[in-house]
Amino acid sequence: MQFVLASQSPARLALLRSAGLDPAVFVSGVDEDAVADSLTDPAPAELVMALAAAKAEAVLDQVAAAHPDAVVVACDSMLNIGGTMVGKPADPDTARQRWAAMAGSSGELFTGHTVVRLDGGTRAKEASGSMSTAVRFGTPSAAEVDAYVASGEPLHVAGGFTIDGLGGWFVEGLNGDHTSVIGLSLPLTRRLLAEVGVSVVDLWRPPAS
Repeated sequence: MQFVLASQSPARLALLRSAGLDPAVFVSGVDEDAVADSLTDPAPAELVMALAAAKAEAVLDQVAAAHPDAVVVACDSMLNIGGTMVGKPADPDTARQRWAAMAGSSGELFTGHTVVRLDGGTRAKEASGSMSTAVRFGTPSAAEVDAYVASGEPLHVAGGFTIDGLGGWFVEGLNGDHTSVIGLSLPLTRRLLAEVGVSVVDLWRPPAS
């Protein structure tokens, strides 16, 4: 059975590879703003789960054609800071403004997950869930924020920060699952895989001979 990651995130792919998987990657191209706008006052977990479900749905036909027996995993992450859910900054100025609000404070990173099992190219089972992790931000100087924004990294990640890249220098601590902050919760994904009848250990790459 093929494990499929419905995401173009290099961090999610690297995380899964480090955890013993060799995912096939299918990029959904979902209009996230349109999905969010279709919801009426969603709770944070509801919002990220709806976005993850839309991403999984968008790639199912392509996956079924290429890998009739597969599990598709899609995720979406957003940061709740000051009661506002934010995704990727639209531009460098937005990233600077985000860091001005985040510096010295805490936020909650929500990641929604959808797992769809395909048997013989047909949707067989589906499971979904979300994980939240509290993030304590440091207080980088204006020069450090400028350098971080200039690197381009915060423009491509939810909340405008990472813990597994340059942004890790400016995160003081976490309360919860660190892999969820990277973009995909390994423990939650394991549980969701089990719900659709797949053991993660059966997906691990074989040991090198």
